[in-house]
Amino acid sequence: MHTSKKINVAQIGSKHGHATSVLSTIINNPRVNFIGLYEPDLQKRNTLKKIKNFPFSKINFIEDEERLYRDDIVAIASEGSNIESLNQTYKAIKNNKHVFYDKPAGENLILFEDSLNLAKSNNIHLQLGYMFRFHDGFTKISDIVKSGRLGNIFSIRAHMSTEINTEMMKQISPHSGGIFYDLAGHMIDQIVYLLGEPDKISSFIRKDFTNVKNFFDNTISIFEYKNSFASIDISAGEKPPMARRFEVYGTMGSLIMEPFEPAQVLRINIPLEDKNEKFLTINDYKNNFNSNETSRYIEGFDHFLDVIEGKSMPIRTFDHELKTQRTLLKSALML
Repeated sequence: MHTSKKINVAQIGSKHGHATSVLSTIINNPRVNFIGLYEPDLQKRNTLKKIKNFPFSKINFIEDEERLYRDDIVAIASEGSNIESLNQTYKAIKNNKHVFYDKPAGENLILFEDSLNLAKSNNIHLQLGYMFRFHDGFTKISDIVKSGRLGNIFSIRAHMSTEINTEMMKQISPHSGGIFYDLAGHMIDQIVYLLGEPDKISSFIRKDFTNVKNFFDNTISIFEYKNSFASIDISAGEKPPMARRFEVYGTMGSLIMEPFEPAQVLRINIPLEDKNEKFLTINDYKNNFNSNETSRYIEGFDHFLDVIEGKSMPIRTFDHELKTQRTLLKSALML
């Protein structure tokens, strides 16, 4: 039986909040030949080498960054902390590597736009790690909205709070947008896909209850459009289980998904196409979210490989990626 050749993939960085889960996803993917992990921080690299648990117990550590750019490596997962990852992503593209780049896309919008333009001119696939693009609930919402069955959209409300530890607060604190900068891209990606880039943005990026210096923990942003608005609120102190919620209101009805992680049902309030459509059960991720943290990355990384192999087209354009990032930086009061 003919089997396609495996794709050589490496990872740079391990400090992103998704880094370990993405690493596990890559190692477990039967289509991938994982070359190794390069962690630029030598102290961190040596710490990871001592870990006896999966995935670090199963990988090769790359000692020299230049190994990443040899011809045999086709793609790189960019999973460094957000302060370092945009420069690393740009360098990978410059060396003709396809890049799976975890969110958000850095603070330097000009460098991110340069990265997109370079990828486009070199026929490189750059895919942002917004895992909800492959989430059954959000996919159903966008399909219904774009079909016109909800009428004209006049309001979207997104709530995506979390609870994080002091170490993660310290890692995020150099970014003036705080927890909003770290998480809101997921919601902005969905809202820009549905409504486009907002005409006006009003944000409140506050520090209300945490002790870490310069970490902004309580945030909300309002997007204004010609005939609609959207709001996103995110805090860093919501006790689990978080009631992460996404609501879309149109002139013909509404769609409400709560929670969306792990998603269970989508409440539909529109003229029925069939008698069972008041609620849609959501097959959230391929595996149970609570027992398998990596499950939310599987479909996104499979899509990344499909695009590289010419089996699929990207589900977001580079123009969309730029609009999403520009909206994020504006709403996080960083642009």
